[in-house]
Order: sequence, then structure tokens, then C-alpha cells
Amino acid sequence: MTVNFEPITRPLTDAEARAEAERIITQSFQPETPPVRHFPTSFRDNTEVPPYGDTPPVHQDDKRIVPAWAAGIAVASIGVGAGSVGLGCCAWLVLQGLASVTLTSVLMVTLPLAGIAMVATAIGGAINKARSVSKTVYEGPVVQNTQITNTSNQRGMFSRTRNDVR
Repeated sequence: MTVNFEPITRPLTDAEARAEAERIITQSFQPETPPVRHFPTSFRDNTEVPPYGDTPPVHQDDKRIVPAWAAGIAVASIGVGAGSVGLGCCAWLVLQGLASVTLTSVLMVTLPLAGIAMVATAIGGAINKARSVSKTVYEGPVVQNTQITNTSNQRGMFSRTRNDVR
């Protein structure tokens, strides 16, 4: 495609303008490059393989794409991910159960536990009372002595009162 950039000194006539417009339109819709030919990207050898031969096998180097440590980390991360999904499901189930808790359901669950605790407390109290019974009996006069000492030092604005009861 060649473009003529020479300055036009006179305006085009209608016929020249029409011809130039057709030329520009046909040139713009023409493909610039020839179509691409498609080549096969693989080849299959269909010749028969001999059933036996005297050629030894060819050593093929081990060329792994991913190192072993990276594969191990990938497997471990998959395991951790699966475990965290399991824990998330458990947490979701527990929270769904807690979301549907009502007062009646809480009372129905805790009522037997409270009854068992009350019976256990009563049995423990009875056993404690039975063990704490004193078998010794004190006989003799009882003397009760109460002595009150009242000391008061009052001077000016501050005062202090001390009561000793013995």
C-alpha cells in the first residue's frame, strides 16, 4: 500500500472523489497478510514394532518438572486444607445447633443434669454429716468470761476509740 502525500492544489471533482473513496474502501477491507497455513503439530509413527531384537534398552534420564520437596509440600497443603474444611464443617454444625437453642430445649437438657447434681450433693452432705459426728462427750462446768476494755483518746479534731472484747 502506497500513500501519496503530495499536496492537492485543486479540489477533486465528484467523479474523482467517488473513485478515490471506492479505492480507499476496497483497499481497507483487503487482508494485508496472506492466510496462515495450518501445520500438524504431532506425528505418529505407525510402523510395526518388532517383537524382539538385539538392541539394549535406551537409558532415559529422570527429568521431573516438580522437585520432590515441592510435591511433598503440595500434598501436605492439600491435607491441611481438607482438615480445615472438616473443622469448618464441624464448627458450622455446632453453631447451627446453638442457633436453634430455645429456653425449653436448654431446660430439657439441663434438668436431668441438675437432678443428678442435686442427688449427688445430698448424698455427699449425708456422708459428711455421718463422718463428722463426734463420739467424745465433755462433762464438767462451763465458765464464760467476757471482759470489755474501752480506751478512748480524744484530742482536737481526730479521735480514736479502741474496744477490746475478750
